[in-house]
Amino acid sequence: MSTEKTTDILTTHQLRSRWKPHKLRLSLEQATNPTPIRFHRACSWIARVEDNAAAEDHDVDIISLWIAFNALYGQWDEQKREPKPDRECWRGFVDAILRLDESQYVPDLLKEHKRLVLSLLDDEYLSGFFWQEPSAKRAGQSKKAKHNAQTWYFEQRWTMILDQLLDRIYLMRCQLVHGAATHRGKLNRTSLRRCVMMMQRLLPAVLMVWIDHGADTHWGAMCYPPLGPMRESESQSKARPNKPR
Repeated sequence: MSTEKTTDILTTHQLRSRWKPHKLRLSLEQATNPTPIRFHRACSWIARVEDNAAAEDHDVDIISLWIAFNALYGQWDEQKREPKPDRECWRGFVDAILRLDESQYVPDLLKEHKRLVLSLLDDEYLSGFFWQEPSAKRAGQSKKAKHNAQTWYFEQRWTMILDQLLDRIYLMRCQLVHGAATHRGKLNRTSLRRCVMMMQRLLPAVLMVWIDHGADTHWGAMCYPPLGPMRESESQSKARPNKPR
């Protein structure tokens, strides 16, 4: 049985209720404001995991939870006209969240679930360093982050902890998305379950910062904004060459 501490997780219903006044205000100020759209997209994928709870399909859960996170941190590169790299985006996003977090939602979450955090940092199968050359030696070296994390906790280096934590969860996400794991496979169940547990707790904490302290923050250019019928029609007409009459 799991020894990680489990506590009540804020539901999307609770998060949306808390967000509703900001949503109405921001929508009135600007109908296409990307902040409510990002929030809505994120909650839609978290809700997918809530609806999937009985199935215990953690492969689908971690992908959905990362999509929710990506909805919040993703940035559009105006020059290249494509999304910016994931790590660059989430590191900037995490920095912004921690700067805004006057209520200490994220640090409190990391302290409450320290055992779960350390178990993820101690898992060589979630270490990119280990997979560069899988061996017993590399496995031992890859666990160094767990020992370093004790110092990071003491020094309250939350950015460092989150960066290392997300890097490991992202590796799991990449294994699944890029076909490097079997659906419901036996080999990665413990690692996968822990990743899901962490994201189920981290995302609500991040969204609480977003709601209470970041509603009026400019979160950057959104990737693939929704297009209205007129705008979509205009885009299609521009893309089609004129037919000779």
